[in-house]
Amino acid sequence: MRKQAVGSSPTSVLHPEGSLGWTNVLGVRVSAVNLKSATEFIQKAIEDGRKEYVCVRDAHGIVRCQDDPELRSIHNRAFLVTPDGMPLVWALRKAGHAESGRVYGPDLMLSVFDAGSAKGLRHFLYGATAETLEQLQARLLAKFPQAQIVGSYAPPFRKLSTQEEADIADKLNRSGADIIWVGLSSPKQELWMAHMRDRLEASMLIGVGAAFDFHAGLKRQAPRFIQRSGFEWAFRLLCEPRRLWRRYALVVPTFISLSAFQRLGLRQFPIEDAISGSGVSGQMQ
Repeated sequence: MRKQAVGSSPTSVLHPEGSLGWTNVLGVRVSAVNLKSATEFIQKAIEDGRKEYVCVRDAHGIVRCQDDPELRSIHNRAFLVTPDGMPLVWALRKAGHAESGRVYGPDLMLSVFDAGSAKGLRHFLYGATAETLEQLQARLLAKFPQAQIVGSYAPPFRKLSTQEEADIADKLNRSGADIIWVGLSSPKQELWMAHMRDRLEASMLIGVGAAFDFHAGLKRQAPRFIQRSGFEWAFRLLCEPRRLWRRYALVVPTFISLSAFQRLGLRQFPIEDAISGSGVSGQMQ
């Protein structure tokens, strides 16, 4: 088990050549990337034939990791943990990664689709409902006519049986996809990616959560100036108060207080790449 001192931000163990840095945010290794560089890292990994997964992370996900060692381990073994929320971007910049920027899940999806059209990347859409997937695929192809979407699947809203997992893995592998976009809720999508990683032939699994609903036109995204302000959580709360008020009542004060403890050295948040007995399949980095 490797541990990293609080507040340091060396080169990621995933990229020993020195091309990617990261910083420790409450025990989670957050990648020092922006939208352009994250897209380029993903493309290069596919070209190199790597088999990886990407977590698109916000403050809510970081807080969830505090009481869930398995989930924290999944993040720290990911190819990238992109800064989806502005608090994570600010933490990266404070640690010296001046070029870091927000890598918002819906933006990453469009960026990779755009860059991948010329390279013939093959995409599979996994998650949501059949109706959402139909609208999503139609809108993506309208925006990127050259994109290759080789399949989609809406899994049942329950735990899959062993046979269902095997059938889904076979379906995904037969599609020949280079990228499987995973549009499940968090942390369900992170758990699924880590669990299925070794059984899938696609180079990249990318969990983008609500991006499916946004790009299908089913949910409204916050205006850009709100996204950049760090108050997108307030916009989402206003849009879905009944569903989200409990989440943000816990997440916002918890993230602020724990970040202060880490910054002041009052509490240690070591990086742990793996945990004993996690039962999670996936490549150990």
